[in-house]
Amino acid sequence: MTAPTRWGILATGKIAHTFARDLALVPDAELVAVGSRRGEAAEAFAAEHGGRPHASYEALVADPDVEVVYVASPHALHLEHARLAFEAGKHVLCEKPLTLTTADAEEMVRLAAEHDRFLMEAMWTACHPLVRAIVDQVRAGRFGTPRHLHAELGFRVDAGPDDRMLDPALGASALLDMGIYPLTFAHLVLGEAEQLAATAALSDRGIDLDVAVSGRYPGGALATMTASMTSWSSRAAAIATDLGRIDVADFHHPTHATFTPYADGSTNDADERAVPVEIVADDPVVGRGYGNEVAEVGRCLRAGLRESPWVPHDQTLTLMRQMDAIREQVGVAFG
Repeated sequence: MTAPTRWGILATGKIAHTFARDLALVPDAELVAVGSRRGEAAEAFAAEHGGRPHASYEALVADPDVEVVYVASPHALHLEHARLAFEAGKHVLCEKPLTLTTADAEEMVRLAAEHDRFLMEAMWTACHPLVRAIVDQVRAGRFGTPRHLHAELGFRVDAGPDDRMLDPALGASALLDMGIYPLTFAHLVLGEAEQLAATAALSDRGIDLDVAVSGRYPGGALATMTASMTSWSSRAAAIATDLGRIDVADFHHPTHATFTPYADGSTNDADERAVPVEIVADDPVVGRGYGNEVAEVGRCLRAGLRESPWVPHDQTLTLMRQMDAIREQVGVAFG
C-alpha cells in the first residue's frame, strides 16, 4: 500500500468546495489543510471538509504535511499563488484556465521546471472517463472520420459587479470560464486547431459575455463552439462523421454518449439509421468528475512525473494561445 496524496486547498470559493467533496471520494487522497485570506473562512471550510485551517496562503504552503496544493483562487491570481506553492516545495494543481495570458502560463510552467515540481491545469474534462473513451475511440477510427464538431456551454450569471465572474480585474470572461471547455473538447477529439475565428458580445466593462468560435482542424474537420454568461445553452456536444453521429447530451458533466450509424445510401430526405450504440467508459466517474483529476495527480506523483500525459503542458499552452488569439479578435484585454 502507498501513502495517500496529501492535499492542501488554496482559497475557499465555490469550486474549492466542489473539489473537496470529490477529493473525499478518492481512496488514496487526503485533505490535510486549507488556506484562506480570512481565518474564519478557512475554519468554516475545514469544519465542513476536514483538514487544518490556515489564515493565510503563506501558512498553507508552509504546512509540512501538504504535498500538493490545489490553487482555487480567481484566474488573475493563479500565477502569484502557484509561485508561492512552488517556492515552498509543493506540487500544484491549478484551476483552469491556468492564467489569464499565455505569457503568464509559460512563466508558471517555467517555475514548475525550475523547482522540479509537478504542475497540471485542473482541466478535469481531459481526465473524465467518458470523454476519454470518446476521444480514444474516435482516434481509433471506430466511428469513421470526424468532419464536424459542435459544443456549447452557457448559463446565466446573476452576480454583482465585484464578483469574479463579472469583474475584469479578476479575469472575468465567458471564454475563459466556459469557452475553454468546448475548445478543449474539440482539441481532444480533432487535434490542434489550424485556424480559429471568433465574434463576441461585450459588457459595458469590456468583458466577453457571449462568444462564438469556428475552427478548422487537421484533415479539414470543422468545429463550432459557443459560450455564454447570459443564457442557458443545451451544454451538448455532437460529432458528425462520415459513418454517423456521436451525441453527448451534457459534455460538461457527461453521463452517457451514443453513436448512431447511418446506412450507406442514406440521403437528406431518406436516411436509414441503426439503433444508437452506447459509448462506455473504462472507469467509473468519481463524484462529479473532479475526483478523476485528483486520482490522476496522485498517479503521476507516485510515478515521479512532472506533468500529466492526459493534461500535458503543451496542450495547456496551446489552448492558452488559442484563447489569447480569440480575445484579440473580439477586443478583450486584461490589464
